[in-house]
Amino acid sequence: MEQENAILALAALAQSTRLDTFRLLIRHEPEGMPAGEIARALAVPQNTMSAHLNILARAGLVSSERRSRLIVYRADTSRLRDLMLFLIKDCCGGDANLCAPLIAELNPCCLPEKVSS
Repeated sequence: MEQENAILALAALAQSTRLDTFRLLIRHEPEGMPAGEIARALAVPQNTMSAHLNILARAGLVSSERRSRLIVYRADTSRLRDLMLFLIKDCCGGDANLCAPLIAELNPCCLPEKVSS
């Protein structure tokens, strides 16, 4: 990820409603959520939510898809991954032991569910 793209993404997330929106969409991956449902869930007027979603979309953090009369928004998890990697790529001066606690903290939320036999 280029520095300019990282700045754009971080700026988009540096506002409470947009951060709440992005976190809500992350929780609803991969199905996404209709714009009106996002607005209701966060108690934000629909026209205000539309402006916030546009900012997140311009930053590449969310995408939208028309499904009949609804516009469904999804978090772009690959963009989130790129942003996180950009932020930690030079972590700890290359000392893996210093990054281990960060990686350990992320692992439990990101492990695929085990399929029982």
